[in-house]
Amino acid sequence: MYTFSNKLKTFSIALIILGLLGVGYSFMNSHKSFEDVETMLAEEAHHGGGHGEDTAHVADTAHDTHASEDAHANDTHATDTGAHADEHTKHVEHVQHQIANRPWAALYVAAFFFMMIALGALAFYAIQWASQSGWSPVLFRVMEGITAYLLPGALIVLGIAAASHFLGHNNIFVWMDPEVVAHDKLIQGKSGWLNVWGFIIRGLIYIGGWVLYRQFARKFSIAQDNADDNRNFKKTFRISAAFLVFFIYTESMMSWDWIMSVDPHWFSTLFGWYVFAGMAVCGITVIAFISLYLKSRGYLELVNDSHLHDLAKFMFGFSIFWAYLWFSQFMLIWYADIPEEVTYFVTRINDYKLPFFGMIVLNLVFPFLILMNSDYKRIPWFVVMAGIVILVGHYVDVFNMIMPATVGDRWFIGIPEISSILLFAGLFIFVVFTALTKAPLLAKRNPFVKESENFHY
Repeated sequence: MYTFSNKLKTFSIALIILGLLGVGYSFMNSHKSFEDVETMLAEEAHHGGGHGEDTAHVADTAHDTHASEDAHANDTHATDTGAHADEHTKHVEHVQHQIANRPWAALYVAAFFFMMIALGALAFYAIQWASQSGWSPVLFRVMEGITAYLLPGALIVLGIAAASHFLGHNNIFVWMDPEVVAHDKLIQGKSGWLNVWGFIIRGLIYIGGWVLYRQFARKFSIAQDNADDNRNFKKTFRISAAFLVFFIYTESMMSWDWIMSVDPHWFSTLFGWYVFAGMAVCGITVIAFISLYLKSRGYLELVNDSHLHDLAKFMFGFSIFWAYLWFSQFMLIWYADIPEEVTYFVTRINDYKLPFFGMIVLNLVFPFLILMNSDYKRIPWFVVMAGIVILVGHYVDVFNMIMPATVGDRWFIGIPEISSILLFAGLFIFVVFTALTKAPLLAKRNPFVKESENFHY
């Protein structure tokens, strides 16, 4: 039986506390006055800051407004000045709203990232059961431990999305704003699906189905340890096959609701698969990390370099699958060059060059070069190094999906982003390693456990 060490427990709690302090600080400092934003934009324009044309335009219109007020020019010029002043006011208010959005968006990105690790691990776990895989039963308890985070993690994601509407004035999803919907015919046409209560109810259905499967699969898996027959194994096999059908539909709809709808004018038919590829590779990577950690602490003696090799193969394979889907989505939209579709990528390439192109290096080039060699897949520190890059890359991927629609070009990796990562990393570690203490780390009566124990090639 695994024991949650005091050092690791203290470390996870320290991360949670640091994260909460940072998140609180971020929210306290996100509400800038109109004058503060105006001054900030003027300073950026004066120093040639990172938001160039917009800030220069704001500075020019502000200068024109003040100059005209002093000069008391003729009526026509006054009308033009008034138009400039209105445009200036709208732009400053828009930037003000983007700055207020940032802590909400940073919190949402980190919450979704850690939730998707647990959901990816759950899908991989179900696949192992449904396929009656012989190599993986010695890792089942690790997978069950990771999936324990799914319930709190998914509820937090849904809670942040709802809170951004009820408490934060639609800081993440613009379609939740009745004023925006009233002037947008396209969003009005989608209002049958994109409405607040439909969003919440669907989210609860997704979470309920995922967690229900996880609870029953875990229950039957533990019951099998002390059973005299394989009835519990057969039950888990059947519910895993049924769950995968449910998962295929709900994961796609979840990706539309929780990610794609931040840009309600844009859609992609590949998006559900694209998000799945990212969550699968992250889930498998964390399975490898925790397995290596437990083995280094004297647990999971039966896990050998062949198990690590297989996990690394899946990390490699899903990285290539993710890259294939990313390229397919990007290439088709770029080639067709339809304005309402290509805007999604134009925004990200113009304002997010480093994270957008860096993500491709992190999620494809680096894992491809490191994990392509079969021998390297058996070396723990190589797998860990590749896994760290993969996790960073997929955090950046989620960042790229959320931030452009919520904060525009006002993005930065700073206190809101780092503190949100610390908060959910600490919570993830605490929940997962607490769950690992609840049952033996070996599924000893699984019919394939002997095959898994003797897995060598």
